[in-house]
Amino acid sequence: MGWWLVAAGLLVAAPVEGQQLTPDEQDDLTTWFRTARRSAPGTWGIAIADQSGNVLWGVEPDTPLVPASAVKVLTTGFARSEVGGNARRPTRVLGRGRVDSTNGTWVGSWALELNGDPSLGRGKAGPTLDQLAVQLRALGIRKLVGRLDLRSADGPADATYPDAWSSRHRGRLFAPLVGALTINENTVAFRVKPGKRTGNQARISWERPRGVSAIIQVKATTVSGRATRLRVRSTGNGGWVVTGTIGVRAPTKYLAVATTNPRAVLTVAWASALRRAGIRWISRRRLVQDTTRSAMVLAEVVSPTFDSLAADINKRSNNIGAELLLRWAAGDEGSAAQLTDHVRQVSGQSGVHLVDGSGLSYDDRVSPAVFTAYLARFPSTPAGRNFPQLLPAAGSGTLRGLQRGLPARGVVRAKTGTLRRVSTIVGYLGRPDGVLTISLMYNGPRPNAARRAQWQLFRQLGANGVVVPGDFGERDPIQLGAETDPVDLQFEIMMLERALSTTMTAPDRAARR
Repeated sequence: MGWWLVAAGLLVAAPVEGQQLTPDEQDDLTTWFRTARRSAPGTWGIAIADQSGNVLWGVEPDTPLVPASAVKVLTTGFARSEVGGNARRPTRVLGRGRVDSTNGTWVGSWALELNGDPSLGRGKAGPTLDQLAVQLRALGIRKLVGRLDLRSADGPADATYPDAWSSRHRGRLFAPLVGALTINENTVAFRVKPGKRTGNQARISWERPRGVSAIIQVKATTVSGRATRLRVRSTGNGGWVVTGTIGVRAPTKYLAVATTNPRAVLTVAWASALRRAGIRWISRRRLVQDTTRSAMVLAEVVSPTFDSLAADINKRSNNIGAELLLRWAAGDEGSAAQLTDHVRQVSGQSGVHLVDGSGLSYDDRVSPAVFTAYLARFPSTPAGRNFPQLLPAAGSGTLRGLQRGLPARGVVRAKTGTLRRVSTIVGYLGRPDGVLTISLMYNGPRPNAARRAQWQLFRQLGANGVVVPGDFGERDPIQLGAETDPVDLQFEIMMLERALSTTMTAPDRAARR
C-alpha cells in the first residue's frame, strides 16, 4: 500500500508486511502529535520505521533539520567502519639514545607522542602519564634532560577549535580544544577546601590531571560560616587564579574549566608523573643528540577499545570525544565531508549535510528518515555488529530521564541531541514483533517542552517493549571490552620494584620488546 496523508498532509503512514503500527497506535500517535505541537510550537520532523528502515508513520520525515548531538550516532558508525571496534589509540615516549649506567641519565633525545586518545589522563577511565613514567623508571632512567617535545604519529601534536563551532561555544567545558594534544579531555578539575581557621588561605584538596595545581594560584580566603563565593580566571601562562571566599564550615567546592593551553597542563602533569616515579627532569637544558642510534619506543600505553570509548562518549554526549573519533577515522582535513558521504551511502538518502562530528554546529542538517534508515541498515554492514549497544540504554547517561514507564532498562537504546533551539532523540525501541527505529526532531523556541513530549512518545510505544537485541541477526554478541584497561598502576609499581631489585636489562633491548 502506498503513502496515505492524514491531518492536512502533516502526517504520513505506510503499512508494511510484518512490523506494523495498529490503527489504534496510529490514532494515538496523531493525538500525541497534536498535543506536542501545541506545547512546543516550531518545526517538527518525525520518522518511526521498522527494523528494515521502512517508515511506518511520520511528520515531514524527509525534511533536514538541525540534529545537535544525535550526530554522534553517525560519527560512531563511520569511525567504527574505518578503524574497527577493537582499535586502540597509543600514547608513547620515543627516544633516540641510551641510558648512562653510572647515573641513570637518558643521553639523547626524547619526545612524547600523543595521538588524540580521548581517555588519556581521565583517571580510571583511561591510561595515565604515571604509567609511562613507571615504564621509563623500569628501564633504569632516573634523569631526563631537555624541554618537552610533543608530536603525533601524523606530525605535530596540537589542538584547535573546529571551524564549525560557534565562537560563543568555544572554550566552554563542553567545547574545549580538539586535537592530538589532549589530556583529560583538555579540561582541568579540582576541589578547593577551606583553611582550618578564618583568615587562612583556601587549599586545593584534589586535582585532575595530577600535578595541575602547580599552575593554579589559590588566593581565596577562609571566612566564617558555610557560604562559598569562588571565582576562577585564567592567567597569561596557561594557568588559573582562584579568588573569593569559602566558609570555614563549607564543604569542598568542585571547580572545572576548559584549558586554552593544553601544553602547559601537559607539562606540569608530566613533571608530576616523573617525580612520583623517581625521575628527575631538567627541562631547561638543551637535549644531547645521539644520531648514531635509531628512534625507539621507550614507553607506551593504549586507550580502551574503540567500542568502549564510543559507548562512553555517547553516554556522556561528549563533544571532544566525538570529534577525536572522527579525526581518528578520517584525519583533520575533510573529515566531515567523508562522514556525510558515509551516511548517504549507508542510508541510501541524500538529506544530510554534516560539518562536524559532535553535532555542536547549527550548520549540521539531517532528515528524520536519514536517521531511521541509517539505524536500520548500519547493523547489517561489516562494521555494524552490535551497534545498538554503543548507544545509551534508557535510564543511563542523557537517557536517565526515560527509564520511568518502560518495562526494562534496555527497551530503548538511543541518543539525544540538545541545543538552544533543538531537541532530538534517535534510536532503537524493542517490541515483541521487532525493533523500531525512531527519529524525533524538533527545531524551535521550546526544546524543553519538546523533550518532555518525546519522552512521552517513547514510553507510549514502549509500554510493552522488550530489550533491544545486540544484533538484529543471529550472531553472538562481542565484548565492548577494556573493563580492565588500562593496566592497574599498582601492578606496574610492583613490577618496577621487582625490576629495581634485579640486574637492569640493557635499555636498547628492553625498549624494543
